[in-house]
Amino acid sequence: MNIGQVSKSTGVSQRMIRHYEGIGLMPPPDRRDNGYRDYPPRSVERLRFIANARDLGFPVDEISALLGLWDDRERASSEVKAIALGHAEDLARKAAALEAMRRTLLDLAEGCSGDARPDCPILAGLAETRQHPARELTVAKCKPKEKE
Repeated sequence: MNIGQVSKSTGVSQRMIRHYEGIGLMPPPDRRDNGYRDYPPRSVERLRFIANARDLGFPVDEISALLGLWDDRERASSEVKAIALGHAEDLARKAAALEAMRRTLLDLAEGCSGDARPDCPILAGLAETRQHPARELTVAKCKPKEKE
């Protein structure tokens, strides 16, 4: 299959396919005599795997680890499960942070009359010092994990 056919088959843009090749998630494809990329069925399966993992929000480094496990027929499923559960925990933290932001916005909007007056509790609330769940999440994500 050429890159256009693979893109149509998987729903992954040609630009992203080239990107995945560039960062090493996809192996470089063979080239036909005319220079076009030629993808075997296994590459199409791999691209679907990547696309599904991205749809589930896995970061590139975890997708790379999952691909390594997928390719390793001697792997322990416990390794795969640990990555999946770790990602599920990350998603739960992000969901909680998003819910906290939503509640804050709703609280700010509740105090706003939404009329022609210039005073605006939403703008005043945005200027206040407060806890920021999203910032805390970002800081926590950036900290290296401690080794067990």
